[in-house]
Amino acid sequence: MTTTFAVLGAGDRGGAYARWVAANPDRARVVAVAEPNEYRRSALARAHGIPAERVFSSWQELAEAPRLADAAIVATQDSEHVAPAISLAGKGYHLLVEKPLAPSEERCRTLVAAVREAGVLFAVCHVLRYRPYTRLLKRIVDSGRIGAVVSVQHLEPVGWWHHAHAFVRGNWRRSDRASFMLLAKSCHDIDWLRHIVGRPIERVSSFGSLTHFRRENRPDGAADRCLDCAVEPDCPYSAVRLYAGMVRAGRTGWPVSVITDEVTEAGVRLALRDGPYGRCVYACDNDVVDHQVVAMEFAGGITGTFQMVGSSPHADRRTQIFGTRGFIDGDGDRLSIQDFVTGETEQLTVSSLGNDAAAGHGGGDAGLMDAFTTAVAAGDPAAILSGPLESLETHLAVFAAERARLRGTVERVS
Repeated sequence: MTTTFAVLGAGDRGGAYARWVAANPDRARVVAVAEPNEYRRSALARAHGIPAERVFSSWQELAEAPRLADAAIVATQDSEHVAPAISLAGKGYHLLVEKPLAPSEERCRTLVAAVREAGVLFAVCHVLRYRPYTRLLKRIVDSGRIGAVVSVQHLEPVGWWHHAHAFVRGNWRRSDRASFMLLAKSCHDIDWLRHIVGRPIERVSSFGSLTHFRRENRPDGAADRCLDCAVEPDCPYSAVRLYAGMVRAGRTGWPVSVITDEVTEAGVRLALRDGPYGRCVYACDNDVVDHQVVAMEFAGGITGTFQMVGSSPHADRRTQIFGTRGFIDGDGDRLSIQDFVTGETEQLTVSSLGNDAAAGHGGGDAGLMDAFTTAVAAGDPAAILSGPLESLETHLAVFAAERARLRGTVERVS
């Protein structure tokens, strides 16, 4: 059976999932697209041979048409997941919804309740669960090789330029226009920790703030835009160095493709002259945190910490898991497993596709699409690792952690 997909949102994430479909024509096809940006809409339609009558400029137009596909990929902006997902679930579409589900607890609960009532297959794009690295680590933890898990610590080094791109200049810079940082970026990680530990998170506390990317830290002589700035050559957050440098190096996908449809050095410079990505990082309207720590208590008294840092190398996550019989240290590709009885340490390396979104989250994008397509073809959710109830549970843990940060409290997840 060939599974057919409608893609709502032809940006970076929708485009990535559609590329998997194109690479697996014996299993799946994209047969409809809804996207307000004409360039991205047309590009995806051409790439998949979608006829004009199935190309829409809004999700509402697609939803008004008769059901066009087996499943829909909802990859619209964060605040625009709930309405299209509920509408399409009511028409019988199976749903793959980009994270986060919604920027509020109430809307997350509403979405999950609606898709469960509709009885459609549903998966959240928590792609970290689907990485080969994660699957190996999960097998080792579940096997009891390091005994019972006592504690875990997990680091997400966002990367200095990635943080500036997405969370200072970009679409996720403001909590009122997208969502707060922990939800926008790191709900992946809170969800991943719950998956690895295998128990729900019951209590959380959190600390963090917007420390560096503020007007008072602006260097003397800095201009509002990098193209006009006398101190730009010495600034680690230079948009000119970042985007033009990537084009010169032959990198034409994400993140350069986000700032301009004309992926040339001239196109980049034009975008930096007029668009949001050319602004000084100390003169933007950003308000999300640039570092945060979350302390967690899982069911059974297992403890965990999560740390997100924007001022870091752009690298894969680092995780340490402490058990009663052993210890695991992992970096996204390599696992070091120490046995407390024998004193021996084993090194395992996982074949990985890379560390960033352009490389498919280390195989997570492909793993997610493979699992969801398998589930739809079989009419069986067994292959889905990120279903509605557990995904809602981990979203609620993220909201509780943000409440704890703002209130200075310990919050119960409920």
